[in-house]
Amino acid sequence: MNQQQRLVVTGANGFVGQALCAGVVARGFAVCGITRSTCDLPRGTETFLAGNIDDRTDWRGALAGSNVVIHLAARVHVMADTAENPLDEFRRINVQGTLNLALQAASAGVRRFVLISSVKVNGETTQLGHSFTADDAPAPSDAYGISKMEAEQGLREIAEQTGMEVVIIRPPLVYGPGVKANFLTMMRWLARGVPLPLGAIHNRRGLVALDNLVDLIVTCVDHPDAANQTFLVSDGEDLSTTQLLRRMGRALGKPARLIPVPPMLIKLGAALVGKPAVAQRLCDSLQVDISKTRQLLGWNPPLSVDEGLKKAAQGYLA
Repeated sequence: MNQQQRLVVTGANGFVGQALCAGVVARGFAVCGITRSTCDLPRGTETFLAGNIDDRTDWRGALAGSNVVIHLAARVHVMADTAENPLDEFRRINVQGTLNLALQAASAGVRRFVLISSVKVNGETTQLGHSFTADDAPAPSDAYGISKMEAEQGLREIAEQTGMEVVIIRPPLVYGPGVKANFLTMMRWLARGVPLPLGAIHNRRGLVALDNLVDLIVTCVDHPDAANQTFLVSDGEDLSTTQLLRRMGRALGKPARLIPVPPMLIKLGAALVGKPAVAQRLCDSLQVDISKTRQLLGWNPPLSVDEGLKKAAQGYLA
């Protein structure tokens, strides 16, 4: 084990956190996984219980002797938010909690702070054929995206004040073994052979396989050119919703049953039932340009889209 590099991973029990902890342990790093409550983490991961995350959380016990913090923990995008003021709640955890951790990390002598942000900082949609880049002006449109943008801005100020290096990674939709939410629902529909009215959607959306995201995070732990940079990440291939369903169906061994319904009718139907955001994700484009990530870091996604979909399908079928 490489005792010269001790990593702290927040949100270690989450979908990305579990895979990341396993990946960095396998690469010889000493790892402290931070969780809110007692849980099982990948073998070789030290566990630290932090409880709730806000501007009062005491992280010192985990940070002592650590070189790098990878901050995954966050209040994530909530489809049916019941908070009285969602933006305030997002800010409490994603902004105040993040900056409190970063200030304590700098005081503890942590060399680098890696924030897993979101492509939602760039915005919700792109015009077909025009991709988001890492250096575009931020244009978040929901409370989650705004909170991530504000966390990024605060971290850059802390980096200037303290000299601690900051790296920001903005992933789009992440999928892989154990994925939940909409991607899991999609796999269930396909596996059951449910006919879907999504056979005529010609948008383009970026997504990233779990293994590809983990590989980039590990690259950013010690790559000298990652310091104080912002990166986008994807599988390097943007897919239409129709293409994604067909290729996911092949990975599951269940050919997708798609009905060619015009996107405008899908959007109209979604609006009538109060689900316009669902139609936006299905029909609009969100393209991601990772050329900066490739050029500055010499990084390329180790898995192709089809390899990533196959691993997700194997996880579902298992």
